Amino acid sequence: MTEAIIEDQAPAQAVASEGEVAVAVLWDNVSAEHFSMLRLAPLPTDRATGTRPLRFVEFGRAERSNKDFSLLRMSYNLPGQKTRKEQNQLDIWVDHANRTVRIGPESGLQIEPCNRGLGRFMAAQGVIWAQKRWSDYQIAGTALANKDALNEDTRLRRDQFLKALGFEVAYADAQHLKGTIKDVKVGNLNGTWNADKVQVVEILDTAHMLQQAEQKIQEQEVLIKKAEDKVGKYKRDDSGLRFTIACLVTFAVFQAGLLIWIATHR
Repeated sequence: MTEAIIEDQAPAQAVASEGEVAVAVLWDNVSAEHFSMLRLAPLPTDRATGTRPLRFVEFGRAERSNKDFSLLRMSYNLPGQKTRKEQNQLDIWVDHANRTVRIGPESGLQIEPCNRGLGRFMAAQGVIWAQKRWSDYQIAGTALANKDALNEDTRLRRDQFLKALGFEVAYADAQHLKGTIKDVKVGNLNGTWNADKVQVVEILDTAHMLQQAEQKIQEQEVLIKKAEDKVGKYKRDDSGLRFTIACLVTFAVFQAGLLIWIATHR
């Protein structure tokens, strides 16, 4: 049974069988080995999640495979931001004997920062990877977590996320609490994401961006130096004017005192 993939802000819950737990232990300590950088485009402030400035995220992945199983483990790393172990990670497990694909972790896909397109990007990478060799494998349908349906906005975001990937969401009640996703073949899933929100930055592009940033910094330093020189010149001129004014005031006072003395001693 597969765990439900859910939208960034709506983690789902599913129960794994004993067999699935045993498989998970197989490569439990595997961590990301290959990395790339993602650019999160600046987006308008969202009422629910707040500001969404320009950010850069490290995307890591690792693959393992034997005659029985294959694994793709993906994760995000955010500079200067701590996340829990279950956050920002997605596993794609392939069972070759049963020709099935399972999605983990059990707690669902939990992405931070949310509402930036990262959940869709990571899920799309998993779909693309699985479709290359096992497009005829099956993802079994499963029940969706009831807690995600308690808030209508959360439920709608979750359903929109799942449907965009190619899953069919169905409900057994009018209140939309008892939701399920139906069986689907890997080849029928959609491995695309919103490239306007998330862009993969290649090494040469990164070097070009750093070069441009360095050039702009140097240009700003030149402008700052010119501004500091002007300020220094104005300060020197101001000091000269203050000295001149002080001398004139002193001379005027002296002249006035001298005139008073002459007038009183005639």
